[in-house]
Amino acid sequence: MDACPSPTQRSARRDPEQLLGAARAGERGAIGRLLSLVERGGEAARAVGRATFAPSASVEHVIGVTGSPGAGKSTLVDRLIAAVRAGGDTVGVLAVDPSSPYSGGAILGDRIRMQDHALDRGVFIRSMASRGHQGGLALAAPEAIRVLAAVGMPVVLVETVGVGQVEVEIAGAADTTVVVVTPGWGDAVQASKAGLLEVADVFVVNKADREGAAETRRDLEAMLEMAASFPGAARSPATSTVGGLSDPVAWRPPVLLATATTGEGTDAVWSAVTAHRAHLVAAGELERRREQRLIAEMERVMIGRLARDVRELEGGARFEEVRAELLARRVDPYEAAARLLDR
Repeated sequence: MDACPSPTQRSARRDPEQLLGAARAGERGAIGRLLSLVERGGEAARAVGRATFAPSASVEHVIGVTGSPGAGKSTLVDRLIAAVRAGGDTVGVLAVDPSSPYSGGAILGDRIRMQDHALDRGVFIRSMASRGHQGGLALAAPEAIRVLAAVGMPVVLVETVGVGQVEVEIAGAADTTVVVVTPGWGDAVQASKAGLLEVADVFVVNKADREGAAETRRDLEAMLEMAASFPGAARSPATSTVGGLSDPVAWRPPVLLATATTGEGTDAVWSAVTAHRAHLVAAGELERRREQRLIAEMERVMIGRLARDVRELEGGARFEEVRAELLARRVDPYEAAARLLDR
């Protein structure tokens, strides 16, 4: 039996700088420990954030895959992993799963449908718990993406869990958002209701061997055409230079048919994903999107700190005083909040 680790060894296992060095040297366990620190939050997560936040550690392409439950997202992600590896790049996969009501951890663990790549040293797959966050995307995801970038993974795939309606939140964390739907009018309607026409960069009608796939594709394309006809509806404004002339171009999300279980159509999906990245780079849109994400992340951190400060106010003498005035209808909720926050 191995001897118990010394306090120094245990400290090294938790030190972000040392863990980062070990992860860059190829120690996969160190990557997992860094991500665990990120998920737990607190000062340890802040230390990881400081260690990995650097321009040189920017990931080349973050690809989000989202869609309703049962749409075949994990199987499609498995195919995209194979496409990345065929190009010679390493890839990190973050699979955002439902949270256990008991432990708060990810229920599904590392995705069994991606185990074809389990022995590939160029692939790192990690399940992350949504922890009840609305939309299913863990708050720790942006930090986790930076960890994978910092250890040398140029491509990161983020798959989100469906929660009854196709999710849109992944668009806030990805350069390219792939929305997966299945044959049938219902998913097309849900895509419209959920606002995915505005955030999807690539639509995939998966399980295209089923009846109704062509109709679903037609419906989505009609909805995209209708959306584009409204003033100011153009997405991803860009410019491309053709023959020395600058010409405005807007990305039109392709609607592709695929059957991920057999691989049919998945090469076209990967081609569309890489074409979208090339479009973003040519338009200067990639950097703009990333800047917007950083600002949005800062705002989420600010809101989180304000929420913590509010919780600390509860139970205090001032809180009880304002609460009594509110319940007595002497002040309204806006005035009550202003008194507490101004204090």
